[in-house]
Amino acid sequence: MEAPRRPTTVPNVLRPGLYLVATPIGNLRDITLRALDILAGVDLILCEDTRTGGKLLAAHGIKGKLARYDEYAGERVRPKVLRRLADGGKVALISDAGTPLVSDPGYRLVREAVDQGSAVYAAPGPSAVLAALTVSGLPSDRFLFAGFPPPKAAGRLALFAELAPVRATLIFYESGPRLAASLADMAQVLGAREAVVARELTKLHETVLRGRLGDLAADPRLASPRGEIVVLVSPCLDPIATLDEADAALLEAVARVGPARAASEVARALGLSRRELYARALALRGQ
Repeated sequence: MEAPRRPTTVPNVLRPGLYLVATPIGNLRDITLRALDILAGVDLILCEDTRTGGKLLAAHGIKGKLARYDEYAGERVRPKVLRRLADGGKVALISDAGTPLVSDPGYRLVREAVDQGSAVYAAPGPSAVLAALTVSGLPSDRFLFAGFPPPKAAGRLALFAELAPVRATLIFYESGPRLAASLADMAQVLGAREAVVARELTKLHETVLRGRLGDLAADPRLASPRGEIVVLVSPCLDPIATLDEADAALLEAVARVGPARAASEVARALGLSRRELYARALALRGQ
């Protein structure tokens, strides 16, 4: 006897509100039954790209009304969506892949929906951040997701210096063309920490490479890879410098260079806040 097929539509039993629905990051079967029920039952599905969203729905036999919602269309679409929610509508927000709002548009919609008193529900599921963390082998009890590093070296170096003292696994997204340069900047600032580069997770060409930051930066396989990339770096394990140690380093540096550059040098060397060190350098010079 043939097993009954799952219905492609469900009774309209969803409560009014905004549903944040996680979608597969690669393998289309990585979607929850609840996510499929929500997508089949809402009045409107907001997505970054209606073509990508349409393929997902078609793969699971769901017909739904799609509307573009990305950083360009958001300002125009958001007021209409908020009115629909205020009138008791049921709206789903999906990203092209993974969990909405994680390096994707949607924060302002959620914020304004909350402000107007509309209900907001999470339909959790796939996430490249968590998938990469679980396979990395790096400490998972504490982690910090920092999104995409700045595109230029100066911005990247400043960000990595700011995050250097964080006692948690650091997680970044990065593009293929910038990956090698970004890894080299991490090695310059963070030293020979253990790191992992996870590419195309759950997809056919999934790869997970592990090693020291400098070694990964020089790995020809990571010169300019394609696909979605997550970089993970092991936590800071060095003891935090004392105030006396910071002052001594600043005094030596300001004797050679200005306060701003001195603060940058010491921040990078000791893993402390550049902003706080700059204020301290000005105070020491005044004394």
